[in-house]
Amino acid sequence: MPALTKEDLSRLLPHGGAMCLLDRVESWDDESIRCGARSHHDPANPLRHEGRLPVVAGLEYAAQAVGVHVGLRGGGGSNDPAIGVVGGVWDVVCRGDRLDVCSDECIIEAVRLLGDDRGVLYRFVLLVGGTEIMSGRLSIFFQGSPV
Repeated sequence: MPALTKEDLSRLLPHGGAMCLLDRVESWDDESIRCGARSHHDPANPLRHEGRLPVVAGLEYAAQAVGVHVGLRGGGGSNDPAIGVVGGVWDVVCRGDRLDVCSDECIIEAVRLLGDDRGVLYRFVLLVGGTEIMSGRLSIFFQGSPV
């Protein structure tokens, strides 16, 4: 399967412009996704604060990877992606303080643990240069679901 580009991603995420943090999907299947991003190098990254991008911003990178995966599992390329909100995060481990000082590309991997039409739970990891920068689990609840 060909890799998905930033343009493809914009059809799967509710975020536009600079807020679409992912650059591409390298691979995906029914249970997992692997994305690449370089936006942590961008001085105009909307998650920067006082010129710095804290490592906890990796949660948004992970949430976007999950959102793309949900969209791809729902038929991919839909112009009406499922809108979700982060319901919670667990077991988050940060190894470092900042993403903007990481010189290599950021790789985001997410594995679906469970889910239904109300929401999903994923395990995620962010890697930079093969080193794990952040890991944890996150849930997404879909808009309009009775939670």
